[in-house]
Amino acid sequence: MAKKQKQSNFLSTEKKWQKIWEKNKLYQAKDFLKKPKYYILDMFPYPSGEGLHVGHPRSYIATDIIYRYLKMRGYNVLQPMGWDAFGLPAENYAIKTGVQPAVITKRNIKHFKKQLKSLGFAYDWSREISTIDPEYYKWTQWIFLKMFEHGLAYLADTPINWCPSCKTGLANEEVISGKCDRCKTEVIRKKMKQWMLKITVYAERLLKGLNDLDWPEPIKLMQRNWIGKSEGTEVKFSTLGAVPAGRQTISVFTTRIDTIFGVVAVVVAPEHKIISDLKSQISNWTEVEKYLSEAEKKSELERTELQKEKTGVELKGIKAINPVNGEKIPVWAGDYVIGSYGGGAVMVVPAHDQRDYDFAIKYNLSIKEVIKSLNQGPERDEKGKILEAYEGEGVLINSGNFSDLLSEKGREELTKWLSSKSLGKKMVNYKFRDWVFSRQRYWGEPIPLVFCEHCAAQIEAQINADKEQINADSQRQSAFSQRQSAFSRGELLNPGWIALKEKDLPLVLPKVKAYKPTGTGESPLANIKKWVKTRCPKCGAKSRRETNTMPQWAGSCWYYLRYADPKNKKELISKKKEKYWQPVDLYVGGAEHAVLHLLYARFWHKFLYDIGAVSFPEPFLKLRNQGMVLGEDGEKMSKSRGNVINPDEIVKKYGADVLRVYEMFMGPFEGAIPWSAKSIEGVRRFLERVKKIVIERGLSASAKGYGGSTEGGKNNSLERIRHRTIKKVTEDILNFKFNTAISSLMEYANSLEREKNSKDLEVLLLLLCPFAPHLAEELWHRIHSKLKESQSIFEEKWPVYRGELTKSEEVEIIIQVNGKLRDKITIKRGALKEEIEKCAFQSPQIQKFLENKQITKTIFVQDRLINFVI
Repeated sequence: MAKKQKQSNFLSTEKKWQKIWEKNKLYQAKDFLKKPKYYILDMFPYPSGEGLHVGHPRSYIATDIIYRYLKMRGYNVLQPMGWDAFGLPAENYAIKTGVQPAVITKRNIKHFKKQLKSLGFAYDWSREISTIDPEYYKWTQWIFLKMFEHGLAYLADTPINWCPSCKTGLANEEVISGKCDRCKTEVIRKKMKQWMLKITVYAERLLKGLNDLDWPEPIKLMQRNWIGKSEGTEVKFSTLGAVPAGRQTISVFTTRIDTIFGVVAVVVAPEHKIISDLKSQISNWTEVEKYLSEAEKKSELERTELQKEKTGVELKGIKAINPVNGEKIPVWAGDYVIGSYGGGAVMVVPAHDQRDYDFAIKYNLSIKEVIKSLNQGPERDEKGKILEAYEGEGVLINSGNFSDLLSEKGREELTKWLSSKSLGKKMVNYKFRDWVFSRQRYWGEPIPLVFCEHCAAQIEAQINADKEQINADSQRQSAFSQRQSAFSRGELLNPGWIALKEKDLPLVLPKVKAYKPTGTGESPLANIKKWVKTRCPKCGAKSRRETNTMPQWAGSCWYYLRYADPKNKKELISKKKEKYWQPVDLYVGGAEHAVLHLLYARFWHKFLYDIGAVSFPEPFLKLRNQGMVLGEDGEKMSKSRGNVINPDEIVKKYGADVLRVYEMFMGPFEGAIPWSAKSIEGVRRFLERVKKIVIERGLSASAKGYGGSTEGGKNNSLERIRHRTIKKVTEDILNFKFNTAISSLMEYANSLEREKNSKDLEVLLLLLCPFAPHLAEELWHRIHSKLKESQSIFEEKWPVYRGELTKSEEVEIIIQVNGKLRDKITIKRGALKEEIEKCAFQSPQIQKFLENKQITKTIFVQDRLINFVI
């Protein structure tokens, strides 16, 4: 019963201080203080399920520790919290439970908030935001309209990733190993009209911006690889068919133009326009059509998997002409080529690409060597035929006038020659594609556009008139250019699509009875005729609304900005508050968002920077990723495995402080660590011991006098331990080494069990309070009984240390004989040479090497080594 009583006291104490902190608004950040600002942010959660499990708070505890530490260091710290509540996670949960998304999401938010508050986090709840609040997503819609206005949003009829289970389109970043990242269903390719965002326009800036960020290198590398920058040459292969008038050009991007004399075929993507354009000239059309049909069923990842064997079908009746030697080579269609990358075509060079070599062997294509290795070349058979591709660089051979050039020089000269003949040019290519932005779902921000046939006809007519004007008078500036100020670029790029006026935002998501996806390619909003039918905001004619919604990533692309100015109804964020709080100084969250949220948010931020809405080019200066908390079985927590641990139960049993300290103590912050019921008991005992140490001292208000300084006092052993602990905990907090910081506090507490020093007890509580805030606050007020409730420990100053007292009293001295290590001794720091020699001569190891030897010289380095030269 006594044990239960202690645990209950922890919990009641925590609730008491949580109410006091909230009442006194201890954590509300104030704008424009003269203190240095620091903006800490957690990736806000999806309130999509039944609540948090113990893995979720890990990053929140870490940022809370840093918040409290910085507050005590005199910073004006902002640490807000909100809810990423739109999108598939929330909608799928609503479908599963049969409760309306708006109802279930608000219920989940209430539960999540209660859980977070029970852990005592120092969030400024006065700045709470939710992406489903119309006053919030009004500005999400506003940003989209600005992108539309600047020509970054466009409608495209394009093959997309389609999830048959979620019944919606997915961005490439949402497809992992060919499956939907959300439900793990196999993704298929489906051609649909989709709203796209031109993220590729920002490719180079997204790459360069990474150089100045304090982010984990693996995250930077993932973004660089996803963007996939390649420098090479675009080369044009003209086609030759039965009908001369039907000749076209196939553009190929290659990083190895030095191998062009070895090209034996050109392979185009199944979706390449040339296939349909030259259909009448393809003599084996039935065979080709069957291959194209099979390719359409495969996901992009399946088609490009490196381990997969290349397949293809020849487009018989069509030939391509190699621009450097005029050779006629076959044209094939191959599903391993993607239409959206590098012109949707590749050149086949079997001698210098292993997969091309395998393709050539499979389909009996010729093999031409055009690069000779400077060292050992490829393996050959007894007749000299190569048995594998040589993919390295070397000297060009069999390459006409370019033979004998080194590969690098060959690429340079060939590119120049092709450019002079208008047959090619130097080019930078990027692997990633524009962002598929629209979703065929209900639970998302409505896209604030309408389609007006009257405006579409007017714009089309004006474009045609402009073309006639240009043809009639090429010297005059085109009417089209003159009218660009009259029409937004978005309306010119997307004739008939008209943006809502800013005064008409937000376009509120209507309530519906049926919110399940239709599977037809349309959002459930398409069934609400009264909502769909509207008037054009430009001309007043009858028009229809866009019924697709935005993806779940839209609201999270800019939420960090809104926390600085959450109640602003006139603008996204005031310039004054933006300049004060931005950018985010520390951002903490999961590494799984590397090429989703983190890339999208950087793209939106750079656009907002371009239009003057923000003053800094990057949103998040420092990023840290937390490791996963696994179940006790070492597996990822999931209901199906039955290994989920509810933090509510842990708090009820042990209290929030025990949970907080344990999650930071269980291992390195970035590592994946299994939960251990045994280890959490050890943490509970540590906090009970701290409580016992402080209470047993019977300190009264008269003991106060510390005030945050550790100056003065006797230079004794305990004082050195104190200063070393302050230094260790301070440095570990800043370096996210929370587990070793807690270890230091445990050692410090052990040393205090034998002492009666009020200063050391105060330092212990001040160092402990970011980790176990409730217990530290309670004990602080016990030893300073005259303090008011409003006088928090978190308004005290963080302890400081004296460098000279952080050094150990003892040092390890290396003993060498003729420069070779022979022994080590531990001795008091500052020991003289004579003392060291005396200890060394007593060592059996040293006696063995010095016996019957004459010491000619002794080299001594204070506190480091002594070397006997014999």
